[in-house]
Amino acid sequence: MARFKLVALGGTFDIVHKGHLELLKGAFSISSKVIIGLTSDEFVRKRGKEPENDYSTRHQTLEDTIKENFPNSRYEISKLENDFGPAVLEKEVEALVVSDETLPKSVELNRLRETRNSPPVQVIVIPMALAKDGIRISTTRIKKSEIDSDGNIL
Repeated sequence: MARFKLVALGGTFDIVHKGHLELLKGAFSISSKVIIGLTSDEFVRKRGKEPENDYSTRHQTLEDTIKENFPNSRYEISKLENDFGPAVLEKEVEALVVSDETLPKSVELNRLRETRNSPPVQVIVIPMALAKDGIRISTTRIKKSEIDSDGNIL
């Protein structure tokens, strides 16, 4: 039986890699339903990054990834225009699934939820997946051809 009825997580999912799969696996293993905030192209650029794939491509890739790796899972993909999206607005969200990299945002999220009279969310930290060299797997490293999406050194 799932620990939570509804959890949220967010990401760009520009090039889906082992770290993304670990984050999704963590979320689906503890909840009946997962809301996934997928960053909009505008929001990605506002954060100083240039996505390799546009929103619709990233959305489709994420859908395909979930269907292939987590069949029969209940989820919703929501366009993320800011740091928090549905995790702030949906009172029913019970937990936020984050990596150690995004953990600091969870404190701010719970402050925002408090101002909206929503209960705080429990924060579930999924450790960052490491490449074969012991450094975290990231889309940036994949784009630089340092590693592949499984963390193998190129």
